[in-house]
Amino acid sequence: MSTKPPSSLTERRKAATQLDIAHAAAELFARQGPHATTAEEIARHAGVALRTFYRYFRSKQDAASPLLADGADRWRALLEAAEPGVDLLRALEAAVERSLAAPDDEAAGALLRTRGLLRAAGDDPALRAVWYRVNQESEERLVPVVARLAAGRLEPLQVRLVAAAATDAIRIALETWAGTEAGVAGEGSPAVLALRCLRQLLGGMDALPAMGDGTG
Repeated sequence: MSTKPPSSLTERRKAATQLDIAHAAAELFARQGPHATTAEEIARHAGVALRTFYRYFRSKQDAASPLLADGADRWRALLEAAEPGVDLLRALEAAVERSLAAPDDEAAGALLRTRGLLRAAGDDPALRAVWYRVNQESEERLVPVVARLAAGRLEPLQVRLVAAAATDAIRIALETWAGTEAGVAGEGSPAVLALRCLRQLLGGMDALPAMGDGTG
């Protein structure tokens, strides 16, 4: 999924259709599991023809990718808004915290849909593969963002390590949360867990002093 907003009416309609299909897939997967769900059923639930489904997605599990990628796109966009030379650790923490917060029903619903998908993925290797692919793509797209914000203070290896650590912090937090009954806010929530993961993963890296030094 692209991080850039659709630039034409056709692209916006395409993105909207993909998201409708993704919502339908997420609802059915969470309710009855991927094994009991067919591509035909997802298409019908989304109100599109089966040929339209396969125009956008290779498999029923792949249909969930827009929803799984949405959170990564959102938090990366928040990070991209920061200025080069910023305290990188604090910028990462702020972006993670804001993107995983649940200030309204829409945000809470998005997190709960992710929980449903991750629980469904526990018994479906193909859906887990989609989740891992989304995370890998997110990490790769994060590398140039981290490099720009680091403004030369980190070596290429350190940039890659920071991108990997940040991506894994969110992935591990969401997977851990999905296995519990914790709420979308407060103790045990995705935001709290992700911040804890981020600090522990980056706390042991040599890059940390450089990231915390806003003077370069």
